[in-house]
Amino acid sequence: MIVVLLVVAYLLGSLSGSLLLGKWRGVDIRTLGSGNAGGTNALRTQGVWFALGTVLIDVGKGVLATWLAAHWLPASMWPWSGYACALAAVVGHVWPAFHGFRGGKGAGTLIGALCVVWPMALSVVLGVWLLSLMLSGYVGLSTVLAGFSLLVLALFAPEQPWRLVFAASVALLLLFTHRANMARLRAGTEPRFERVRVLGRLFVR
Repeated sequence: MIVVLLVVAYLLGSLSGSLLLGKWRGVDIRTLGSGNAGGTNALRTQGVWFALGTVLIDVGKGVLATWLAAHWLPASMWPWSGYACALAAVVGHVWPAFHGFRGGKGAGTLIGALCVVWPMALSVVLGVWLLSLMLSGYVGLSTVLAGFSLLVLALFAPEQPWRLVFAASVALLLLFTHRANMARLRAGTEPRFERVRVLGRLFVR
């Protein structure tokens, strides 16, 4: 049963919000902006409502993938089964079977999965992401730092090795999917949202 649910989680992850909505609108956002099929590029190229729809789908599939593990597998297999399905959904989002294995960067689907499998981590992850974004204005950097905050949290619970494996895998995957952002950041060419960099502007003054 776990193998079936892992496949289902991957296939759910493969349902990319921006690409599904893009088909309805007649656009492929992988040909626009940064070329990424995630929420940030959706916002930059298609506007707020398109981006909101993208995020809701991407978060929702993460929730559903882990919820299925929680409700269809024995309690003795929780939480490691939830972490496994969460990771499968994120991998599906990054390399979607339905969209030529070119998807997004995995952050939205991860947030949805955490809602079920590790809800206590949500406030830390979102807090780190928001603080970094308000200081730097860089979405990619903020997402990578938020991912690594999961790893720090997991280190405080060594009695849960599956959580540590999941956190390390997610942190490294987010670093990999944001490698182009990191390269542009080092080169000084990474675009940033100046409007949200409110704390950064305070420190500059």
